[in-house]
Amino acid sequence: MNPYEVIKRPIITEKFTRLKEKENKYIFVVDKKADKQEVKKAIEELFKVKVEKVNTAIFSGKKRRLGVHEGYRPDWKKAIVTLKEGQRIELEEKV
Repeated sequence: MNPYEVIKRPIITEKFTRLKEKENKYIFVVDKKADKQEVKKAIEELFKVKVEKVNTAIFSGKKRRLGVHEGYRPDWKKAIVTLKEGQRIELEEKV
């Protein structure tokens, strides 16, 4: 699988910033079908870093309503990537 298909986008929140500073962890939205080995390989290839550990979680889409129309948001998968000591990823943070 292409690394650009596996890694969709980073998640940049206050919690993410604390994890990045204290534990050297980065959070990404990834393809639902990607496993931990594919995520690790994609991160190492795209950002030229060494990955120590990958944790993943799948979230089901929430029910949403607009007037009389109902539907669901899409399901998505999150990966928390722990980098080895001394490694960093430069992510562009928009304010």
